[in-house]
Amino acid sequence: MTHPFLDLAPLSAARFASIEDRVARLLGTEQDVVITQGEALLPLEGAIRATAGPGTVALNVITGPYGQTFGDWLRDCGATVHDLAVPFHTAVTAAQVRAAFAAHPEIDFVSLVHAEAATGNTNPVAEIGEAVREQGALFYLDAVASIGAEPVLPDAWGVDLCVIGAQKAMGGPAGVSAVSVSERAWARMAANPRAPRRSYLSLLDWKERWIDGGRTALLHAPAQLEMLALEACVERIEAVGLDAVTARHRSAAAATRAGATALGGGLEPYVHQASEAAPVATTLRAPADVAASALVARALAAAPGLPLAAGGGPLAAEMIRVNHYGQDATLETVQACLTALGTALAAERAAGDVDGKRGNGVDLEGARRAASAAWR
Repeated sequence: MTHPFLDLAPLSAARFASIEDRVARLLGTEQDVVITQGEALLPLEGAIRATAGPGTVALNVITGPYGQTFGDWLRDCGATVHDLAVPFHTAVTAAQVRAAFAAHPEIDFVSLVHAEAATGNTNPVAEIGEAVREQGALFYLDAVASIGAEPVLPDAWGVDLCVIGAQKAMGGPAGVSAVSVSERAWARMAANPRAPRRSYLSLLDWKERWIDGGRTALLHAPAQLEMLALEACVERIEAVGLDAVTARHRSAAAATRAGATALGGGLEPYVHQASEAAPVATTLRAPADVAASALVARALAAAPGLPLAAGGGPLAAEMIRVNHYGQDATLETVQACLTALGTALAAERAAGDVDGKRGNGVDLEGARRAASAAWR
């Protein structure tokens, strides 16, 4: 029996290195790029554990659940952590970061999420990067959700550790990820006695046994199918053009936001300012009298394939996510999501309207027109 996924020739070190080079070009970086053989949580945790220790003083920016996780990892490494948390419906500002530096001038590490797909906000990394450079701190960035949806420029922004994954806006596999590493980040790792070694979390192993060795011998057998899928994903972006891919995500976000506003029925954007809303996914606030999780469940019961989800944890009661990323960043998908949500909202309202006098306030046609008008 043959199958296209089976009996493939081994992935050579040269092929692996060429995929790394293409990812580096995608990021526009001259830094070393390491492709890690696992979902993006692997390099996200590995980069923190490699560079942080008892002497580290970190500013951990929290604009969503991943920022909270990074703070936990930093504390587990023994770092002193100062959290800068802002409401999930907004973004952090460079002024807030500078104020944190003024209050704690000993800060030498900054962790930030670029776009929080879970909460729908995006942070102004270029401006924050300037503040971090002035401080002289090491800059760690989670760009897993933002890559492909908006510009990600680690060199221009002064990012020392930039982690990406292919499974969202890039439209690629979830089983491999990558991190770009600056020279001073490598130096911080080399000086950290607690940096993982001979470990799946170890970035230093890749530096010493792969990069320093001329990228001729892989550390272990690569995740071949995922690597080939990543290569195909990058090829597709190169063929279309990264600018076109990011433009499509901007249009999807604008169309979703405009359509949801026009839809009515009490549904509204969760992130207040459009300039702070992430292009990768749009979050919406459910009306006070309807649970977001129930609304999404009703919408998906009618249209199971749509990229809709309720918020996680306590946000399940109020937040709806429209995950218009990758191949779902299309006007057709946006309009289908708006139609499903509007139809479900009208049904939820009708179910609770015992005397038939409340109405639902939902304008499906208006939502479709507004989404079309906002698409560029």
